[in-house]
Amino acid sequence: MAFIYNDTIAAISTPYGTAGIGKIRVSGSEAIDLVAGIFKGVQDKDLRQQKGYTAHYGHIMDPETGKIADEVICIVFREPHSFTGENMVEIDCHGGLLPLQRVLEIVLKRGARLAEPGEFSKRAFLNGRIDLAQAEGIMEVINARTNKGLDLALSHLEGKLSRKIAGLKDALIGLYAHLEAAIDYAEDEVEDLDPDELEGSIKEIKGELEKLLATSEQGKIYREGLKTVIAGKPNVGKSSLMNALLEENRAIVTDIPGTTRDIIEEYINIEGIPLRIIDTAGIRETEDLVEKIGVERTEQYLQEADLVLLMLDVVQGLTEEDLRIYQLASEKPLIVLINKIDLAPERDYREIEERFPEHSIIRVSVQEEQGLEELKKAIVEVVLGEGITGDEEIYITRTRHKNALVKAVQAMDRVIDTHRQGLPYDLYSIDLRDALDALGEITGETLTEDIIDRIFQDFCLGK
Repeated sequence: MAFIYNDTIAAISTPYGTAGIGKIRVSGSEAIDLVAGIFKGVQDKDLRQQKGYTAHYGHIMDPETGKIADEVICIVFREPHSFTGENMVEIDCHGGLLPLQRVLEIVLKRGARLAEPGEFSKRAFLNGRIDLAQAEGIMEVINARTNKGLDLALSHLEGKLSRKIAGLKDALIGLYAHLEAAIDYAEDEVEDLDPDELEGSIKEIKGELEKLLATSEQGKIYREGLKTVIAGKPNVGKSSLMNALLEENRAIVTDIPGTTRDIIEEYINIEGIPLRIIDTAGIRETEDLVEKIGVERTEQYLQEADLVLLMLDVVQGLTEEDLRIYQLASEKPLIVLINKIDLAPERDYREIEERFPEHSIIRVSVQEEQGLEELKKAIVEVVLGEGITGDEEIYITRTRHKNALVKAVQAMDRVIDTHRQGLPYDLYSIDLRDALDALGEITGETLTEDIIDRIFQDFCLGK
C-alpha cells in the first residue's frame, strides 16, 4: 500500500548552469492541481483533465503579475504509475538558471515545499516503487566514472542485486520453515531432517553469501575508484607519468626538482577501473616552507592510498630517499616503476630489480612512452587478482551492503556450530532470523527510519 504524504514537494532536477532544457519535478497528491493553476496550455488545455504519460506545451504564468514566466512542456504522471508512486508533473523549462528559479519560486508560492535531498527517491522507496538497493543504484548511475561502473550501477537499479538477495532470503525462509515444522509437529508425519542434508543446506546458503561478499572489494573499486598515488623523490618523472596516463599536459613538468608542490588529482579509466590518480610532491628534506607542506601531504596520501606507484630513476640509481619512500609505502599494494630505461644500460636496472623481488616491477621510459601498457596490465592484475567467479553483473559496491553480508555469514556460522553440537532445532531459529534481518538491511526491509533518512540525505537535490 502506498505511503500517503500530505504535502507536495518540488525541486530543480537538472544541474545548475546553461543548457537547452532544465527540469523541475513536482510530486504529491496535489501536484497536478497545483501546476494546472499556473499552466496555460495551447487551446486552454487543463492539465487536470489529461491522462498520465502525456506531454503538454504551454507557458507557466506568474499569478501575481499575469506575465509569462517561461515557455514549457509539462509531463503528467498519475499515481501510482510514476517514479514516486504519487501524482507528478515534470516541467521542462529553458535551461538557464533564471527561468528555472523563476518557475520554481512560483511553484513554491502556490503551496509546494522545496524537496529535501533524495526525497523523490525516498518517496519511491516508501511507496514500494523501488527497494533501498535500487534507490542507491540511482546515485551509483549518476556518479559512475567508467562504463563498467555504470553497468554495475544499472544492474542494481534494475534490481539484479535485489533479486539475488530475495533468492537467498527464500532459501533461508525455506530452511527456517522446515525446522519450525519439525519442532511443532515432531510427533506427526513430518519428513525427518537428515543431519547431513541439513548441514549441506546450511553450507550451501553460507557459500552463496560468501561468494557475494567476495565481490565487495572489487565492487567498491568500480564504484568509488582506486586511490592511486604516484610517489618518488623529486624529478624522477612523476608528473610526466601522470600526463602520459591522462594523455594531456595536466601537471607542470620541468627539470627543476620540487616543481610539484601541491597534490594534483584526476580520474582515468583502465579497463573499467576508475583510478583516482594522484601526482604528489617529491619527498625529500627541504627548507622551502611551501614544498615542505607538499611533502607532508604526500606522506599523508601514502597512508591513505589503495595503490602506490613508486617511481625510481635508473640513471640516479637507488638512493636513501628512494628507500625512505619505499618504507612509507611498503605496506600498501605497490608497483615499482624504473623510469628512464632509455638512458641507462640493462645492468643498472637489474641491480634495482634485485632489491624489490616481492613486488611487480615495470621498466618504463615515460618520455619515450615505453612500458605504459605493461603498467596498465599490472594495475589490473594488482586490483583484480584472479578475478571473481560467478555472476559478473552482481557486485557488492557499498560498505553498508558488505557489513550486512558479514553479519549474515556470521549468523550462518553460528547455525553450523549449533548443528554440529547436536543442539535442538529451536536453537537454530535465532541465528536464522539474524541472517534474514541482515539481508533485509540491504533492501531496506529491516532498517530503522533514522538510518533510512541518513541514506537519502546523501542523494542530490531533485533526485
